[in-house]
Amino acid sequence: MTWLDQLPDSVDELANAGELQQGGRSAEALAILDKVLASTADPFTRAYALVQRFGALINLGRVAELATAMTVASNAVRDTSDPYLRGQMHAFAALGAYLQGALDRGVTHLVQASRALAAVPEGDSETAWGWHDLAMAYSYLGFHGHALTAIEQARQVGAAAGMASEVFAAPGIRLRNAVSLDHQGDTDGCLRVLRDIDAELTRYVATGADVRLRPSSRPVYGYALARRAALGESTATNVAALLTGGGDSVRSRDLRHLGTVCLDIAADRPGDALRKLDAVPVSQEILGPSEPARLRSICYAQAGDYKAAHIADRHAFRLAAQRIDRLRDGYLDGVAARLDAQETQRDMGRYGDETLTDPLTGLPNRRQLERYVAAMLARGERAAIGVCDLIGFTAVNARHGRHCGDLVLQRIAGVLNRVMRRGDFVARFAGDEFVVLLPGAGPNQAAEVSRRISAAAAGENWQVLVPGTPIGLAAGWSEVGTNGRSLSAALATAASNRTPA
Repeated sequence: MTWLDQLPDSVDELANAGELQQGGRSAEALAILDKVLASTADPFTRAYALVQRFGALINLGRVAELATAMTVASNAVRDTSDPYLRGQMHAFAALGAYLQGALDRGVTHLVQASRALAAVPEGDSETAWGWHDLAMAYSYLGFHGHALTAIEQARQVGAAAGMASEVFAAPGIRLRNAVSLDHQGDTDGCLRVLRDIDAELTRYVATGADVRLRPSSRPVYGYALARRAALGESTATNVAALLTGGGDSVRSRDLRHLGTVCLDIAADRPGDALRKLDAVPVSQEILGPSEPARLRSICYAQAGDYKAAHIADRHAFRLAAQRIDRLRDGYLDGVAARLDAQETQRDMGRYGDETLTDPLTGLPNRRQLERYVAAMLARGERAAIGVCDLIGFTAVNARHGRHCGDLVLQRIAGVLNRVMRRGDFVARFAGDEFVVLLPGAGPNQAAEVSRRISAAAAGENWQVLVPGTPIGLAAGWSEVGTNGRSLSAALATAASNRTPA
């Protein structure tokens, strides 16, 4: 019995949708999944269908719909607490983040997907496909070694479920590794990998195992062989036949087009190849933004225009370097987020138990704030109190989904915690509203803290975390304890005084 067989309804329809997706017919699968979602109320069935629907949208390249689809799928999976569903959802979310240009967010999903799939107690065919999709996500984001490890895990889980290893051939992983080497100047390394892909396909054909290859694998093999031919090494295989088919995915479409470009280069027709490159734009995500530029360089060199070839080659190299820089930025942001979390956790001892703590940010919650202020007022003390709201937070949730919204709230919590003075108090009051309390402080000290909050928030790299949705803070200040002013009155006054920080 597979994971899917345990569902109370729509098992046949969901299995059919899965087979269609694996066969490169995602549009047909999407129609079936929408019908299932319209007819079932079972939470596990809905969660599975929503996750698979998210994957179908990724295959079809419908990037504008991914944020909403991920949010809906994530909420449904969270309600089921199933490790397989979590793993599959995060694997797709990593691919979705990559398509949206958010590499740092994609890396977060990769880690979550790996941990969730590793926690599945007994793997089956569905879990094997989860590892396969995680391997694809690793590969697209440039983690080729991790991709090979994940696809081997898919083969092992699949073998235990009676699945042929050829189903998980995944030539796209090695193809992306090969072209990445070429983009960075290691053409010999690229050719070694392409020869291995060619030899694997030849072995499959000789043993009859090629009939078990997924349809979407064929244009990948075709492009690998065409790319090898473009670099001057011919192959006996009928490359043009491999490039046909592959289904309705964006990946197959672009590989077919670029494959014909490579075949024109191999046939010494650089002019035709250049015209094709100019006529049909391809997705930058399939083989990286450097690939069209690198093919253009090969065309110019073949035509004898070595100056243009050099310029195109340097452009390809710059694009490859930018990708590495973005991964470095994501790594730095990850370290910063971890340090913020550690700082917050370190301070939790003075804030109280878990019932008084916001689980997302680790900051005191509204109840703890009220207790803290009540104790302060009982001692006859006063404090400056500030209310901070996020500017742009609604757009983050709408465009990037709740997961990114949570990351923004955690980042703001870290910012506030970092700039507070010793003895100051920070709480998450509600939603995107935070409250800071400065015991014994007056207007001048509050203005200085407000300035530090503004500078720290402005210094965060929001473009990397949530591209295209800038984040700001609006802050208002009042005093509590002065002239008997209560917490509620002080908060109301501070809220009415809010201006962009």
